[in-house]
Amino acid sequence: MDINMHSPAGRAVRYLTIFIQYLAQYTKIKMAYRWDFFVHILTEFLQQSVSLIFIFIIFSKVPAIQGWTRDQVLFIYGFFLLPFGLYSGFFNHLFDVPEKYVLLGEFDRILVRPMNAWYQVVLETMRPELLLSMIVGIIIMIYSGSNMNMVPVWWDLPLAVVLVAGAALVYAGVYTFLASLGFWTEGNLGLMPMVYNLSQYGRYPMTIYRGPVRFILTWILPFAFVGFYPATLIMHRYEYIEYALLTPVVGIVCFVIAYLVWEAGIRRYRGTGS
Repeated sequence: MDINMHSPAGRAVRYLTIFIQYLAQYTKIKMAYRWDFFVHILTEFLQQSVSLIFIFIIFSKVPAIQGWTRDQVLFIYGFFLLPFGLYSGFFNHLFDVPEKYVLLGEFDRILVRPMNAWYQVVLETMRPELLLSMIVGIIIMIYSGSNMNMVPVWWDLPLAVVLVAGAALVYAGVYTFLASLGFWTEGNLGLMPMVYNLSQYGRYPMTIYRGPVRFILTWILPFAFVGFYPATLIMHRYEYIEYALLTPVVGIVCFVIAYLVWEAGIRRYRGTGS
């Protein structure tokens, strides 16, 4: 059956095909320098190991923090690594937009191509090898869930997929918004590292933070929805179910607002003039 390439289904097929072609070329390039590739992966695993060691050290001294046990915190951290892996693989390098694409004029090249500009930037800056942190997250969830004697139910997997997708959209929205500011500032504001550090707070229970911090992480920079809130629902703790079920909504709202700002920034962009 022929697909009209101008229809929504046709465009989806075209974009998926381009993604696969980009991925194939990226793999060829990385395999040409395979030791660098594997060292990068090893470094990512070591970084996650440091965070795990920190959790184990803390809970070797105390049995629980604000009512949360070691395995519960581990489970939240493991879930956090799933959307974090998607962020690391596809959205982490949106911080290149202000300097590389706007200030140096690389965005001129993006705009002359007959393809969505945001999608092109994501493809050009993606790091698919960093998706492997998702495997670490799944292993941690299985380990901690087993220690808690969790009994999976049939809806856990589809629910987790929806929640992870919503959480990843939170990341995509926040970092697209920050990248969009480069169209006005024509340079990096230095906000990316600060926001990245704040995002790491989402891997711990919100109850360990004071009220203002909790409010910011829930409603201003909603990183509580990339780890804590959705993880509690998969953990079968239902005291935060209203927040957890909002995860896809928060993700969609974040991304839509950010994308509108991105489009406004593109309309403002005038190139380097060279």
